[in-house]
Amino acid sequence: MIYYTQVASPIGQLTVCGDGHALTGLYFSSGSKARGADPSWIKKPDCFVESSKQLEEYFAGTRRVFDLVLKPETTFFQGQVLEALQTIPYGDVRSYKDIAEQIGNPKAMRAVGTANGSNPIAIIIPCHRVIGSNGSLTGFGGGLDAKRHLLGLEKDQTGLFAT
Repeated sequence: MIYYTQVASPIGQLTVCGDGHALTGLYFSSGSKARGADPSWIKKPDCFVESSKQLEEYFAGTRRVFDLVLKPETTFFQGQVLEALQTIPYGDVRSYKDIAEQIGNPKAMRAVGTANGSNPIAIIIPCHRVIGSNGSLTGFGGGLDAKRHLLGLEKDQTGLFAT
């Protein structure tokens, strides 16, 4: 059984879903990876009180680290990439090359990009913190405006982000 709720945010409505114990997805309402609730999912906001609260705190600039149970469905390689993404500090960025090197596969930059783009729990697993090696903002499932907003939010709080 998959449950979901929708959370308002400065970058548009977010759809959060999970199995009642762990989050399995966080999706944008716009951008190339926009996705809403599946018709088979059951709307149950009370399953997401803590995740909604933590997202609100993040967007308010008072939360830098999420403390939620996550259960993304991934391949082994995607799982390695998502684990590496979770080590990127708030307000900092890494390149696809950096992530490929971190997981011990330095030539897998394109595969890292694909895995990053397939992140099913965006924001909480911070795929927005990955940029091109030349410092450019590359594709983002929620759209580049959303990526700029997220990185700008973190920069405003830390002063660390520089591209």
